Amino acid sequence: MAKKITNKKPLTGNLRSHAENKTKMKQKPNLQKKTINGEKVIISAREAKKMK
Repeated sequence: MAKKITNKKPLTGNLRSHAENKTKMKQKPNLQKKTINGEKVIISAREAKKMK
């Protein structure tokens, strides 16, 4: 089982059409499974890029 390091959570909001209809939506973070020092972790793509 991979250990979750990041604190990122989905953003929530509304999709708004031209007719101003509201539809609930979520933007999920870009989480990746990486191996760091022999340990599997779940980390965001931005954090993985910084660690590189």
